[in-house]
Amino acid sequence: MPISPQEAPREAPAQEAHDAPDTHNAHNVDAHEEHPGWRAYLNTHMLICVFLGFTSGLPLFTLVYLVQAWLRSEGVNLKEIGLFALIQFPYTWKFVWAPLMDRYVPRLPGWKPGRRRGWMLVTQILVAGAIAALGFVSPRESIWTVAALTALVAFFGASQDISVDAYRRELLKDTEQGLGNAVHVNAYKIAALVPGSLALILSDHLPWSTVFVVTAAFMIPGMVMSLVVSEPEVHGAPPKNLRAAIVQPFAEFVNRDGLAAALFVLAFIFLYKLGDTMATTLSTSFFLDIGYSRTEIGVIAKMTAFGASLAGGILGGIALVKIGIGRGLWIFGLLQMVSTLGFAWLAQLGPGSPSLALIYDAVVTVSHGVSQIAAVFGANAQFALDPRAVALALVYGFETFATGLTLAAFTAYIASTTDPRYTATQFALFTSLASVPRTLASAASGYVVAKIGWFDYFVACTLLALPGMLLLIRIAPWRIRK
Repeated sequence: MPISPQEAPREAPAQEAHDAPDTHNAHNVDAHEEHPGWRAYLNTHMLICVFLGFTSGLPLFTLVYLVQAWLRSEGVNLKEIGLFALIQFPYTWKFVWAPLMDRYVPRLPGWKPGRRRGWMLVTQILVAGAIAALGFVSPRESIWTVAALTALVAFFGASQDISVDAYRRELLKDTEQGLGNAVHVNAYKIAALVPGSLALILSDHLPWSTVFVVTAAFMIPGMVMSLVVSEPEVHGAPPKNLRAAIVQPFAEFVNRDGLAAALFVLAFIFLYKLGDTMATTLSTSFFLDIGYSRTEIGVIAKMTAFGASLAGGILGGIALVKIGIGRGLWIFGLLQMVSTLGFAWLAQLGPGSPSLALIYDAVVTVSHGVSQIAAVFGANAQFALDPRAVALALVYGFETFATGLTLAAFTAYIASTTDPRYTATQFALFTSLASVPRTLASAASGYVVAKIGWFDYFVACTLLALPGMLLLIRIAPWRIRK
């Protein structure tokens, strides 16, 4: 499959990027263009985001859920399975090769798909092939072959994310960024149901080779979408050579509003989700430590979290159309801080807690009301809920709902901060930086909890959200509707 350079009439110097109309800056992320009613929410752009979001999520969740279950069922020990987490590093370092995807265009015989569509299709085919190939290898006989194939799934999946993120940024109008990115993120999460649920069920009835082929087949809708959609409009001249593809995205970002402004943006991307990430990284251990059973966690917390997260993402995206990305970052960020404090409240919820008594009274009242309504229709509805189970559902449901809101605004902000000429490189850089706190949280959280305890830990996580919120004074002043 030959690869040829992206043809460009000229090289766009960094200074020209600085002088060009500011269509990508955070201070212009919401134009005052009005949407024509329901078309703001139901249009072709949103449908494209659904398909591409689902396809983007499939390789990562295949690694996280399906590969782990496969290795364990084949007798691989837990230490080796734990090391397989390292194969996900391409998702953190994808900005390293993103300039190649800004610079070059895949060409197929007799078909010139364009820069974004071409890379989407190529990476989707490679992801599907790598996933399907896994089922034909035995972990017990060739663990290193399995490691190589899973590394390829991660590399091709991260590369697909680069091209999809760039395509989405260039496809959506400024006023569509909030909702479009929220739709993408939710479709990304829904993709977890294929390797994390459907494939696991099939594995009890079918050979692993068939399971992995079926899982790979779910990449086909994304391939079809890449074939039928149009290449987005090119804004300005793309990089003329590889050096320009590497240097110009960083030069443009720094020269856009100066080095100080660039550092503010990078600091905000790093800090905005830090407190929330620290709070949730050990959530399962926290629930176990305060007395919840594994069944309660699996049924109540996780099921509540999935629905609440999807609801938060969709409602957040719809709200951003009305209030703008900047104000969304303020409002949703404050809700996220409140939800983190909910964990601290849950940590203090003992048998004699006044809050638990209030929950118990509320549960009794609701139960009585439902019974009376059912009696009107001749039915007998009697149910009893554990107040602590209700508290778990409320706290974790609200936290994941708030996470869905902030993720919608945060992803839209990152998209709006990229220059359309260097979308792949800049988007990959910003999302990679945003993922660093997750790694740091996973490494440090256990030590902090052991030192100060759960209640103080969650209070500290709430305080860690303050620096990111304070940076909004500079990044997205409330008085300016973004």
